[in-house]
Amino acid sequence: MRNFIISSILILVFITTIIQKNVYIELSLEVWTFVKDKETLRRAAQQVMEQVGTVIFGKDTVIRQIMTAFAANGHILLEDIPGVGKTTLALAFSKAMELDYHRIQFTPDVLPADLTGFSIYRREEERFVYRPGSVFCNLLLADEINRTSPKTQSALLEVMEERQVTVEGVTRPVPAPFLVIATQNPLGSVGSQPLPEPQVDRFMISMSIGYPDYEGELKMARSIGETNRLDQVEPVMGRQDLLDIQNQVCQVQLKDTLYRYLVELVQATRKHPYVQQGGSPRATIALVRLSRASAWLQGRDYVIPRDVEEQLPYVLRHRLILGADARLAEVTPDQVVADVLSSVHRPTLERD
Repeated sequence: MRNFIISSILILVFITTIIQKNVYIELSLEVWTFVKDKETLRRAAQQVMEQVGTVIFGKDTVIRQIMTAFAANGHILLEDIPGVGKTTLALAFSKAMELDYHRIQFTPDVLPADLTGFSIYRREEERFVYRPGSVFCNLLLADEINRTSPKTQSALLEVMEERQVTVEGVTRPVPAPFLVIATQNPLGSVGSQPLPEPQVDRFMISMSIGYPDYEGELKMARSIGETNRLDQVEPVMGRQDLLDIQNQVCQVQLKDTLYRYLVELVQATRKHPYVQQGGSPRATIALVRLSRASAWLQGRDYVIPRDVEEQLPYVLRHRLILGADARLAEVTPDQVVADVLSSVHRPTLERD
């Protein structure tokens, strides 16, 4: 009996040791795969931009700015004419980063349930089953968003801000990361209507792809007839890598003088004589995140004034509502941003 007890204790000790060792190894491997070197992730981000550049010619600045917004965990609003490569751009990014990608073409008959999902009754199971909508992905291309009804446009408000949707009283999170690239036709186009101001404010940046330059369009023309260029885009980063980048961006240092500088810039828009409604507090938050992302992509762990100044037009141009005097004087939001930059004192840092 004594030998049996001793043997049982030894077996239990052995099993406990093995379990602890396996758990330790498993946790160690998990930490090792989760935490990656900053330079490794920067190289991966650079490779993503290079891969996208193989299908979008002559738009390096646009590609870099979109990557900056992704690193800052922000949504993008593109105001462009049809046919400049918006869908191809989103597809190339999703493929290079192995993101789950959905595209929805907004028309007047698109319903909110098409975005958020709906419940359908299954007769054989005698219960309602939820069917997820288009927003359940990592990268959503909302094409021609200002062609649909305001009710459908507003269905994006919760998911863009909180990364979740509430349908029939049940809240469901969307996959992480969740990013939106929305396109809108220029105001005045047939069948378009302005986006609600709260929704416009949820886009971190606004920009335009525009026409390609001569060399870019020539290169595109010469590639016609070849295999689909999107098939040549290779995945060089995973979705977890993008989450790691976003976490590292949050750790980039920002001195108090720069906090004051960017707040003064945003507040100056509210006092500008041509501006009816200036940048919101959400614009300040976006400017902080984008400035950090810009510094991170350039290999710095600290922000300098140039980062803030480069990102300011992208943050403000869609948030500024100009008054009647501005329209009469043909003043644009970008001109207002330039005025603000020239009127606010620029701090000098030792590392600038």
